[in-house]
Amino acid sequence: MSVYEVGLRLNGKAVLVVGGGTIAGRRVPRLLDAGARVLVVAPEVTTTLSDLAASGELQWERREWRSGDGDDAWFVLAATDDPAVNAAVAAEAEARRTWCVRSDDADASSAWTLARAAFDGVSVAVSASGDPRRAAAVRDAVAAALRSGDIDAPRARRTRP
Repeated sequence: MSVYEVGLRLNGKAVLVVGGGTIAGRRVPRLLDAGARVLVVAPEVTTTLSDLAASGELQWERREWRSGDGDDAWFVLAATDDPAVNAAVAAEAEARRTWCVRSDDADASSAWTLARAAFDGVSVAVSASGDPRRAAAVRDAVAAALRSGDIDAPRARRTRP
């Protein structure tokens, strides 16, 4: 799978997450860190997501996905346990020209989440042709090399405020 890697600035942008399980629980904190306004649509969510909703960091609608939920979204994550729902979410996003990650089928996604690590102001994201375990292994190796100093990452510019 060939991709064009890009960083998304989601600060203040609406992001729809359909599903409230483990995958959503891992990805939503990164979306929030990016400043996204996250709406989770799911009958049930993980404790982490429930806590984030209770603290007001995200909005949770405790129900099944329905057509139109992503009308205002800049980015969509379809992360349910039901491939048919994920396909419908992705199809609607595609019709609206909105990037969508399907957690169950990278080949059917218009986008996917790269394996990411951050250390000392450096963020590294890895794609491995749709093989998430391989991407994670490479990410972990690069992160370990950054932490140990085996990869030197000198600053060339002053950090922006």
